[in-house]
Amino acid sequence: MFNPSRDEARRFFIEAWRKHRAHELVTPLEDTAARIVAQHPEYHALLDDAEGALAREWTPESGEANPFLHLSLHLAVEEQLSIDQPPGLRAAFEALLAKRGERHAALHDVLECLGETLWRARKSQSPPDGAAYIECVRRKTGR
Repeated sequence: MFNPSRDEARRFFIEAWRKHRAHELVTPLEDTAARIVAQHPEYHALLDDAEGALAREWTPESGEANPFLHLSLHLAVEEQLSIDQPPGLRAAFEALLAKRGERHAALHDVLECLGETLWRARKSQSPPDGAAYIECVRRKTGR
């Protein structure tokens, strides 16, 4: 799943959540995705309606955040933390977690930084700046 289409990414979360709820065997990545979805009850009904979820569009003009983008950013951050990539991210996250006291809130701060980093990379048509990403997370701790 290195370069999934929009529908493939959506189906991944839908299927991971379905398997989780049905107590079926899941892959480690599906397990991580299902744990992320479990933390977002506001998305459960959407994921239970696969056809609707696949057909729906979220645009900036609608004023609603795209739940699949949000879940995908969560998944990316969990993977980055598991391998400390970019190097130093895990330590910056641990400091942020100590400040925030709640893992999900700290993760949302990191998601903001990742989103900003990806937006800047896309705007400048350059690779994401790992150092700027980590610095953004560090700023969230007040350091």
